[in-house]
This record gives sequence, structure tokens and C-alpha cells, in this order.
Amino acid sequence: MTKAFNINSIVRESVKALKPYSSARDEYVSDGSEMIFLDANENPFENGVNRYPDPYQRSLKAVLAEQKGVSESNMLLGNGSDEVLDLIYRAFCEPNQDNIITLPPTYGMYKVLAGINAVENREVLLTVDFEPDVPAILDKVDEKTKLVFICSPNNPTGNSFKKESIEKLLVYFKGLMVIDEAYIDFSEKESWLNQLEKYPNLIVTQTLSKAYGLAGIRLGICYASEEIISILNKIKPPYNVNQLTQQKALQRILNEDAVQQEVIQILEERTNLEQALQSLEFVEKLYPSDANFVLAKVDNADKRYQQLLEKQVVVRNRSTQPLCENTLRFTVGTPTENKTLIAILKKL
Repeated sequence: MTKAFNINSIVRESVKALKPYSSARDEYVSDGSEMIFLDANENPFENGVNRYPDPYQRSLKAVLAEQKGVSESNMLLGNGSDEVLDLIYRAFCEPNQDNIITLPPTYGMYKVLAGINAVENREVLLTVDFEPDVPAILDKVDEKTKLVFICSPNNPTGNSFKKESIEKLLVYFKGLMVIDEAYIDFSEKESWLNQLEKYPNLIVTQTLSKAYGLAGIRLGICYASEEIISILNKIKPPYNVNQLTQQKALQRILNEDAVQQEVIQILEERTNLEQALQSLEFVEKLYPSDANFVLAKVDNADKRYQQLLEKQVVVRNRSTQPLCENTLRFTVGTPTENKTLIAILKKL
């Protein structure tokens, strides 16, 4: 019989005892009436950004909650997903004591953040089919294992992991399972958001950097139980998401039709790119993708990367990653960019 999940057993003692900073906007929230704000030592002359932003991004969360079918209390916004991930480490991992598990090849910041926070990173390679090795993962777990990071669809491989594998980990691992869904909008697979109530140890992260085309404003989203979100709110910087980011994000997410049309076009272009890559002699294998990129195994990745660079095309050489020898990752561009890329590839 598996041990029940208890959030209090994995929160750092220093975080449990922490009294969070209370900002001026925590103590008073405008009700929309005309108030004279003399509480936060701001410059009083109006220019659109002279006031501190809403520390809890309420207007933005209200729209996201409606679109995603998740309560605002199950949501934390951060300065990019990287801040969200860092907060998770800082809330739950004791430096120089605890460990986390990552599944290479995967997003490199999980490992970097482990190093920054002085947390041991235990790596369990994906299988040759780029799937989680569940028995090997559970074998690595001990009483100091706080987090397991799952990137699905995975970067750089592009595939979504099997639902059964993730479910098994959610049941048998009693730390926190962080499922990074940066590329979920390009996948036909269902998001794990609708499983939050079923699995109290589940954290789902998403971003506006990919499908929403807002990489430049840096906005990441964490979805989890109210208990987990309240802990993360205790340690987040008081005004971590600036006013301009909130305004731009709100404008974009309200334009759902435009976002969806761009996603549809990217998926169409992904198909065109896959077909073109499969026709090239130097492409040895093309990996299935649920993301806005395609991973291809080629005859000589260093050579082909350099050839493309000389033609003013920058792709990503992923050959240094485990199980990714001689691979190039191609992000799906605009129709014009993709035509140019395909024409160049055919001449190599």
C-alpha cells in the first residue's frame, strides 16, 4: 500500500516558519473607485507605470481561470517558467540535503536550477524510445527525493510521454511531480490540468512563450493545489510580474482566435517540414513531434549545422544530449522561412 501524500512533510522548515513580506498592495486592493494612493512611496505623476503592479495578477488570472477551467487559487504566475521552477526548488528542497530526479534528454534548466539551489540532481535516462523508465526512476527515489521533473511534450525530443507512465509515478512517488507543458498547445494529448484534484502532488507548468508568441515578455504559469500555491506565494517576490507584462499578456490571451489560427498554421508547417526532411538522404531518422519543432538524426550534425549557419539559418545542434547523437532540432518557422530552409537543405 502506498503512503499518502502529505505536503507538510516536504516543505522546508524555514519556509513553514516564514512570515511573508506584506506589500502595500497586499494591504489594500483598489475596488475601482477613485482613490488617492499615498501608501507605497511611488512617484505620484501618472505615466501608465508609475504605480506598482498587482502582486497577484488578478485580472490576468481571472481570464486564464475561465479559459483553462482552473480556479484562480490554483494558479501562480512568474517571470517566465524559470522563476516558477526556481520557486519550487526554494520552497521544497533543502540545500545540500535533498535531491530531485530529471529524465535526460530534457530541458536543461532543471539541472541548472538544481545546481544553483545546491540540490542533488539524479538523472535517469529516457528509454531508447524516449519514454520514462518508471522502474528505474522509482529505484532512484529515497526519503530525500522531493521532485521529479517531467517535460511532456519533451524538449528536445518532441514526443509526449505515455499517460500510464506518468500516472504510475504520480501514485507511487510521494514527492512532487512537476509536469512541464510548455508545448502542450501543439499536442493532441490532453493537458494534465484536469487531474489536479485527483493528484495532490501534481504541479503543472505552462508558458506564454511558445503558442502565444510572447517569449519576449517572460510569463510562466504554475497550476497546483491551493496548498502548494499558498506556499509558493509566501516566497515569491512581491511584484514579480511587471505591469507591462500583465497588460500584454491579458491582451494576447483575450485574442483566442488569433492564437489558435497561428497554432493551426504552425502545425501545418510542421507537417510540411517533416515531409521535406524525410526526403533528404542525409536525414537518417525523424522523431515524432507533439511540439513546434522537429528533431532529426542526420549523418553529421556538426557539419550540417555549420552548413546551415553559413547560409544564415540557425538551428539547434542537440548532439551533446544523451541519446541524441548527431541530431538537429528544427523550430517551425513562418511559411516563408520554412520554404527557405527546405530549399537550402535540398542543396546541401
